Amino acid sequence: MQAVTETSLPLSVYQRGKVRDVYDLGNELLLVSTDRISAFDVVLPTGVPEKGRVLNQMSEFWLGKTSGIIGNHLVESINDEAALDRLHSRLHLSEPLPTYLVGRSMVVRKADRVPVECVIRGYLSGSAWAEYQKHGTVNGHAMPAGLRESEKMPSPLFTPTTKSETEHDRPLTDDDVAELALENTMPELEKATRAVYSYAVDYALERGIIIADTKFEFGWLEGELILIDEALTPDSSRFWAIEDYEVGRSQPSYDKQPVRDWLAGSGWNDQMPVPPLPDDVIAKTTERYVHIFRWLTGETM
Repeated sequence: MQAVTETSLPLSVYQRGKVRDVYDLGNELLLVSTDRISAFDVVLPTGVPEKGRVLNQMSEFWLGKTSGIIGNHLVESINDEAALDRLHSRLHLSEPLPTYLVGRSMVVRKADRVPVECVIRGYLSGSAWAEYQKHGTVNGHAMPAGLRESEKMPSPLFTPTTKSETEHDRPLTDDDVAELALENTMPELEKATRAVYSYAVDYALERGIIIADTKFEFGWLEGELILIDEALTPDSSRFWAIEDYEVGRSQPSYDKQPVRDWLAGSGWNDQMPVPPLPDDVIAKTTERYVHIFRWLTGETM
């Protein structure tokens, strides 16, 4: 399989992110999920085939499932050649659109993005576990003593962070909230985050999957707070198998962990060029992304 790591369309570029290329359609945007992969805040030179299609189709799945809880930006997913032809006709383009857009792109409404990563944690893992070990806190919140790695929280913890193009995301402070004039918005963000996470957790548990934590982004559209960007994908969430779950240790995750593990063991540091990924690491990562998609959605790609 060939990885799609770059896109070039006869459209105006709105933004190129670590994974998604975004094109301007006027009142709408075309989100294209590439097969680029990042780790430790660096985009790697090697793509992971099928990754972008998983991200796009998994987001479409969850946006549909949660639309009764909160509205979202999805207009149409380009999931077959007929949808691609409709998009081409609607845009009155003289050049054809590439077929690699099928399955990895969607048309969405433009929204005024809220500059916050709405992180919610149901289990003590990752950076939350590291902070708890040092300070007994998670995102600055005091936690009960004696918790173990990967243990379920007494209740899910809302731990929003900044979202910046110029610095690493960090815990959102009261000063940040005031500076961004979000005092009245934060309660809505927390309520929406908790509602979507609660629904997704229950849905996943029925299928033998734990959603340990995830993050959402929201935006304003015509005075309504809506869910935007990706939703509950392996890039934004930590998925564990219930049958493998064991408190007191790190859990196997259905995400880019093979990439992180290989980089950590390769001797690479952020002062060096990123080495290309070996074929077996790429294959393992593709397998994890495709497996969790099929397991959660019951669909094939």
